[in-house]
Amino acid sequence: MKIVVLVKEVPDTYGDRKLSLETGLADRAASETVLDEIGERALEVALSHADKTPGTEVVVLSMTPASASATVRKGLAMGAGSAVQVVDDALLGADMGLTAEVLAAALQRVGFDLVIAGNQSTDGSGGVVPVMVAELLDVPSATFLNSVEIGETSVSGVRASDGATAQVSAELPAVISITEALPDARFPNFKGIMAAKKKPFETVSLEDLGIDAHDPNASRSIVISLSEKPARAAGVKIVDEGDAGEKLAEFLIQNRLV
Repeated sequence: MKIVVLVKEVPDTYGDRKLSLETGLADRAASETVLDEIGERALEVALSHADKTPGTEVVVLSMTPASASATVRKGLAMGAGSAVQVVDDALLGADMGLTAEVLAAALQRVGFDLVIAGNQSTDGSGGVVPVMVAELLDVPSATFLNSVEIGETSVSGVRASDGATAQVSAELPAVISITEALPDARFPNFKGIMAAKKKPFETVSLEDLGIDAHDPNASRSIVISLSEKPARAAGVKIVDEGDAGEKLAEFLIQNRLV
């Protein structure tokens, strides 16, 4: 079985996050960049299955700037057998539609039985790319899974909602996404870090995938304006002089809160 895990380099969750007011894009230099934790958990699902299922091949796939190669290699150090990185200057600021199109084309190039992704990245938090990829590949999807069971011909898991849980399954090939309910990822050890240097690492471009990022017939979203979030204004302070209840009621009515 060939499992491809989608991973992404993102700004450190605990660092500063800023938008460039010139480009409308995330300012990647504002903080350290790391492999997204939810992507690491997705990789752990694949590696855990490979540990107990001989013959399982695990590939990490990422659409990132060239500078992110070291981050992608962490997936190899964790235990993946090979990596594919899509690098192209035309992908700067790619929307979710273009991202899904690129990832789907890369998956067709690599080949797969199962694709595992996180439910949503910690930078964009769109939460729709996995299902968009599945749609473009014309394969079933099972998203937002809190547990995963991988079989020889199918994959299943439990999806939770506010009011219930659902047991879902899909025949392979398929695309799934997992939540933070899945276990934490393993840490790369010294042996894995050294081995990662010799593992296959392929870099492909949009030309290799046959995709035109500026195709006039394709639907693309663009930033047309951008402004900084205004500073938070001071709240209303009510001093009790025997009429605090009346003042509070008046405030609630004026702000249509009652």
